[in-house]
Amino acid sequence: MEFGPVLIALGVLFLVGLAADAIGERTWLPRVTLLLICGIAAGGAGLDVIPADLSAFYDILSVTALTMVAFLLGNALTGETLRRHGRAILSISIMVVLATVALVATGLWLMGVPAPVALLLGAIATATDPAATQDALRQSGARGAFPNLLRGIVAVDDAWGVLAFALAVVVAGGIAGGADIAHLGRALWEIGGALGLGLLVGLPAAHLTGRLAPGEPQLTEALGVVFLTAGLALVADVSFLLAGMAAGAVIANRAHHHERAFHEIEHVQWPFMILFFVLAGASLDPARIATFGLIGAAYVVLRIGGRLAGGWIGGTLAGTPAAHRPWYGVALLPQAGVAVGMALIAAREFPDHADLILGLTVATTVIFEVIGPLATLLAARRVGTGDG
Repeated sequence: MEFGPVLIALGVLFLVGLAADAIGERTWLPRVTLLLICGIAAGGAGLDVIPADLSAFYDILSVTALTMVAFLLGNALTGETLRRHGRAILSISIMVVLATVALVATGLWLMGVPAPVALLLGAIATATDPAATQDALRQSGARGAFPNLLRGIVAVDDAWGVLAFALAVVVAGGIAGGADIAHLGRALWEIGGALGLGLLVGLPAAHLTGRLAPGEPQLTEALGVVFLTAGLALVADVSFLLAGMAAGAVIANRAHHHERAFHEIEHVQWPFMILFFVLAGASLDPARIATFGLIGAAYVVLRIGGRLAGGWIGGTLAGTPAAHRPWYGVALLPQAGVAVGMALIAAREFPDHADLILGLTVATTVIFEVIGPLATLLAARRVGTGDG
C-alpha cells in the first residue's frame, strides 16, 4: 500500500468536511448532500482521484460510522421519550413501512413489472438512511417533539423494514413457485439476535462505563463498546445497526450515574462520517439513473408518496399535532446501504431479475442520498424548534 497518496487524500477529505460544515451553516444545503456530491465528483463517475487503497477502507468505515449513529439513536429511546412518544413512534414507523410497500409494489405492478419483482422493490423501498437523517436533524438545530420523535422512528424502522423484506421474499418466492420460509427465520434471527447482542453488551457497559471519570464515559470507553458491538454483530451475522441501537438504549436507560451516556461519541463521530459519505458518493454512478427511464422515475415518485401517506396516516392514528403530520414522510426520505443490501439478497434469490432489482435500487439511491437529507433538513426547519 502506498501511504503517501492515502494520507494526502485523507487530509483533503477532512478539509472538504470542514468546508461542508461552513457551507451548511450558511445555506439550506445539508452537509451530507455536499459530501456525497463531492464523492461523486471525485469518484469513478467523475475525476477518479480517490486512491484505491483508501476506497478499500469503505466497508469498515461504514460499519463503524453507522454503529456510532445507531448508539446515538438508541440514546434517544429513553424511558421518558418512550412514555411521551412511544405510541407515535410505533404508529408512524409501521404505517410508513406498510404504505411504502403497498404503493411502490402496486404502482410498479400496474406499470408491467412482474408481481414478485414489484413486491421485492416495494420492500426494498422501506429502508432508510439513519446516518443522513440523524446528521440533518443535528444540523437543523431543531429541538422538541418533532426531532425527538423522528430519532425514535429512525431507530426502529429498519427492524420493520427487514421483517417486511423477509416476508416479501417468501411471498415473492411463492408467486414465482419457489417459496422458502427460511428467509423469515433468517430475518427473525437478524432482528432478535441483534437485540439480544445489544442487551448483552449494554447491561455490563451501563454499569462499568463512566467510573474512571465520574459522570462521563471516556472516549476510549465509548469507542471500545462501539467497536466491540460492531465486531460481535458481524461475527454473529446480525444487524450491527439494531445491535448498536439496542446497546445505546440499554445504556441510556440503565447508566444513571452518567450525565449523558456516550456523549463522547458525538465528538469523534464527524470525522468518520466525512469519510463514510465521501466514499459512499464515490461508489455511486449517476449515469445509471437514465438507464431505467420511466420505471426508475415511477419508483422515486411512488416511494415519496408512500412515505408521505404513511407518515400522515401514522401521525393521525397516534394523535400527533396536525401541523407535523405532512412532514414525517418528508423527513424519512433518505435511503442508502440497507436498501442496497436488501437488493443484493433479492438479486441472488431471483437471478432472472437481478439486473433490474440491483440496478434500479443503486440508481435511485443516488437520488435519495442527494435529495433525502435536504428534505429532512427542510422538514425539521419548517416544523420549527418550539414544538414541545
